[in-house]
Amino acid sequence: MSDDRGGAVAAGEPDTLVDPGRPDPTGPGPDATAAGTAEPAASTGTAAAAGGGGPARRRWCLGTRLVVTGTALWTLFLVAHVLLTGRWWPWLIVESTPPVTLVVVPLLLLAVSPLARPVRRWLSPLLVVLVVAGMSLAGLHVRVLGGGPTGTGPAGPSVRVMAWNTDIWTMDDDPDRFLAYLREQRADVYLLQEYLLWDDDAVRVDDLARIRAAFPEHEVVVEGELVTISKLPVVATHPRPVPEGGSDWYWRGNKAQRVDVRLGEEVLSIYNVHLFVPLRRELSPFGGEFYDFVRDQYHLRQAELAALRADVAANPNPVVVAGDFNTPWVGSLVDVGPGLRRHDPAGGSVLASSWPTASYHLPRLWRLDWLLTTDDLEVAGYHFAPNPGFSDHLAQHFIVSPSGTSRGDR
Repeated sequence: MSDDRGGAVAAGEPDTLVDPGRPDPTGPGPDATAAGTAEPAASTGTAAAAGGGGPARRRWCLGTRLVVTGTALWTLFLVAHVLLTGRWWPWLIVESTPPVTLVVVPLLLLAVSPLARPVRRWLSPLLVVLVVAGMSLAGLHVRVLGGGPTGTGPAGPSVRVMAWNTDIWTMDDDPDRFLAYLREQRADVYLLQEYLLWDDDAVRVDDLARIRAAFPEHEVVVEGELVTISKLPVVATHPRPVPEGGSDWYWRGNKAQRVDVRLGEEVLSIYNVHLFVPLRRELSPFGGEFYDFVRDQYHLRQAELAALRADVAANPNPVVVAGDFNTPWVGSLVDVGPGLRRHDPAGGSVLASSWPTASYHLPRLWRLDWLLTTDDLEVAGYHFAPNPGFSDHLAQHFIVSPSGTSRGDR
């Protein structure tokens, strides 16, 4: 066929004429190119929209998640421990945790904090704070930063004291050897706990004649399971009346025996303390009897602590409180009384632990034996001392004398 310009169109060519000056409609063209590039752009926009309008955030690795979760759980535990210790009876079980745990756990988390690289900048300082808090609650800051007895020696009249849980009286069935060991300590005042035997329940001991024969220059004061043996003159005792018969003398008797002695021109009040144990190892935690026992012990302990606080608050004399409190949180989470300051022994291990030394297959990680005084007294020579297999507790030895300062407001 011929076109209007007289040219011939070759056979097989399309019958649509193409102007060389205009884009070929069969090619991509501007519109087609725009449409072609719009499609991947739309796809990219969809992906961005799905990711929140920006680049997708990388997920934390397993190590980061574990360290962050561990830190969060430990922080919650520490807060609960501060709030619930001494305030909720089920927590009495948790209170038996060795105090060093409050330092070891955050230290371990701090050691693995490099695994949490995305959050390490804020996580590490938090763990350092948790370590310091744990040290303070456990009393380890005193041992690490320095501390111990408040004085270097008595400046005036003084009294040498031994406070000791005997772990069932004459436990080795050799009372003469036992009393000979006590005499060797050459204390002016002995504060002894667990003056009893145990046969499914507390059993009274009548060893008074033997004790007086062993300490002819001392006065002996017995109240329930507590014995105070004093070379200083006893000016007053404060026994608690209890019903006769049965074992009320133990369960309802005084657990903070107060004996007032004369020291120079002053009267010194000495409290011999043994609080109830929180747990009983013979009972299974899978039985209800275990929790009944914990609940009852909690209420007994709280009642005795309240009585001790009230007596100390009303006592105008210089005060010494020493003995087995059966808690490692005295002075940090357990308040013993107004105006009392805790003392820590010199020397020994960083933990300053006193229990157990026998009978239990456990490391010695607990300090259950404590010394507190009012600030008008000076303490020197305070240390824990072992015994030749008589007890599972170390004994407390210390020297007390007037400080020469007046007592602060209590």
